[in-house]
Parts: sequence; C-alpha cells; structure tokens
Amino acid sequence: MSLTETEAALLALIRAAPQATPEELARRLGSTRAAVNVHVGNLVKKGALLGRGYLLPPDLGPTRMVVVGGANVDVKARTLAPALPGTSNPGVTTQAPGGVARNVAENLARLGVPVTLVSAVGRDALGDWLLRQTEAAGVDIRQVLRAPDVATGTYTAVLDDSGELLVAVAAMAATDALTPAALQERRGTLRGAGWVVADGNLTAPALAHLLTLAAEAGVRVVFEPVSVPKAARLRPALAAGLPPYAVTPNVAELGALLGREVPDEPQALRTAAAELHAAGITLVWVRRGAQGSFLSAPDGEDSLPALPAQVRDVTGAGDAMLAAFLAGLAAGLPPAEAARHGHAAAALTLESDLAVSPTLTPAAIRERAALIPKESP
Repeated sequence: MSLTETEAALLALIRAAPQATPEELARRLGSTRAAVNVHVGNLVKKGALLGRGYLLPPDLGPTRMVVVGGANVDVKARTLAPALPGTSNPGVTTQAPGGVARNVAENLARLGVPVTLVSAVGRDALGDWLLRQTEAAGVDIRQVLRAPDVATGTYTAVLDDSGELLVAVAAMAATDALTPAALQERRGTLRGAGWVVADGNLTAPALAHLLTLAAEAGVRVVFEPVSVPKAARLRPALAAGLPPYAVTPNVAELGALLGREVPDEPQALRTAAAELHAAGITLVWVRRGAQGSFLSAPDGEDSLPALPAQVRDVTGAGDAMLAAFLAGLAAGLPPAEAARHGHAAAALTLESDLAVSPTLTPAAIRERAALIPKESP
C-alpha cells in the first residue's frame, strides 16, 4: 500500500482521533473538507481505512472497542448531613451523562482507546443532550438508536453525605429498543473491533444475539452484569453454548450467574470461577469491594487489594475499573496487571464528584497502580 504524503498525514490524524469530523481533520491538515473527503476515498480504495466511518483495519492504530448497552442521564441527590430515613433531608442535586455502557465508553475514550457506543435513547431533549455530551467526550455515537415513543433512560441515585449509595432507581426501558433486529442492523460495527463490552441492561435475547454476532466476527466479548437481577440474563446464552470471553461480576452477581449464592471467601470464589471456566468463559474477574478483587484465568489466579481512596462519590467507579482493565488488555498487559490498572481507575473515580473522572489518564492510572503490591495479599 503506497500512500501520498498528504494521505499518510491524514491517516496519522485519523489514528490519533478516530472520532474527528471532516471539518476537524481539514483544519488540522490545513486543507478543506472537500479535499479531506477525496483523500479518505483514496485511503478506502487502498485498504488503509475500512470505510468512510474512519474504521481502521485491525493491524493499524489502537484497538477499537464497541460498547453495547445502557446510556442514560444520571440524577444524583446527596444529603448534606447523615441521612434520616422517612423524612426530607437537606441536600444538593446534579445531572450528568451516565449509563454503564456509556460510562465505560467515555472512560475508554479518555484513555485513548477508539470506541463506538451502541445504545438507545429517546427522541427527546434529554437524548439530544446526552448524545452531545457523549460525542464531545470522544465517543463515536453514530450507532446509537433514537427510539420512538420511549423516554431517554434516567438513573436517580440518593447518596449520603459521605458519598455512599442509599438507594437508586433505574428507568432504563429505552435500552429494550436494542432488539436482536436492531443489533443485526449494526453488525458491521463489529468488523475490525478488538473487543465488545456488553452490559446487563440488554435483554436476554439481545445479549444472546450479540454473542452470536461477535462469535461470527471473531471478536471477544466482556459481559458486565450491572446488577444481580440483570446478571441472570447471561444464563440462557451460557446454556446455549454462547459464552463471553470474560465476565466482571461482584460477588452477588457471580451467584446470579450460577443460580446459587456464592460466599465471599477464597475457596468458594475459586469453585464458582471454575464452573464458569467449564462453561467456556476464559476470564472471571470478581469485584469484592473493600476487599479488592479476585481474578481467575486458565493459567492461574490472583487476589488484588483495593487501593485506598478519599471517597467523594461511588457512582461510576466500577465502570472506570472495567474500562481501564480493557485498555490494559488492549495494550498487551497480562490480565493481572490490567486488573491493577482497573483498581487504580476505580480509586481515581471514587475521589471525583463525577461518574467519569476528568483526572482519568493513562499516566494517572500508571502512577496510582504502582502503589498496588505485586504479590497477592
């Protein structure tokens, strides 16, 4: 493949910023949008790009990821003093972009990973605002479905004055619009992707179909259960012989994946992980809160401690943890080292008032991860 000097410069810009618009690329190149479109057409013909969506072939540029699941608006209410149940509490409220899949996608973008979000929002003002915010963060939103006759999802959380979650209400009906048929229409976005993240907001039929499409495309899938009830949505796919490559449950969600309670103690976690390995799952990463995490892989297991953090808000810490783990794997790190990066990202996010911390960078993660002992506690 022989590229002109201008084509090579444009390709370098696209590698660095796959979500950039033609206008942005033209400005950085010192050219015009029309000229950029001509050069993009030439890059497609020469195989340097897979299409005009600026999709890079698998052997060029950073590993692209596709995140599929919930996107919603987070409404958080925090009390100013210890919460008193059954009465009104003085506090403050905020609105921010949220949703597990959306948060994971934004965290990946902040870590320099090209990422496409596949989700569903309503055709309403909240949906417009949410997509603007998500695109501005560097996420490719072109595969987000604008669903008619449904409201954009909301997640309303009540936190105490220390930032701990008291209760939350998730209104996520919009995600049900991601039907198997809708995912089938978006199957092309899996081409050339390195990983797919599926969150538990998908219905069981949609999750099974996504696993089928990913298997056909040869793409590894990570399943993030989201909650105990939603974790069980993976079980029909496992019974049908459609395992994801990895699962990232907490201990209660681990039990839901297996249909039985799992005690939070080492031998029980080993036994549960072995059952999931037998079902075809390669990596089992169990989050244990203050006790850290347990990672089980075919070549061994690791117990990792949680990092100390000055907690301001717990919202989004698990999403950052997963994103940093995946970014580490995509960069070629061993799973245990990638998990350490995940713990570092979680600590940074716990110290932020936002579900996606603006301080989350590869350098910040490396610095914080260096504080984690290499040996299992």
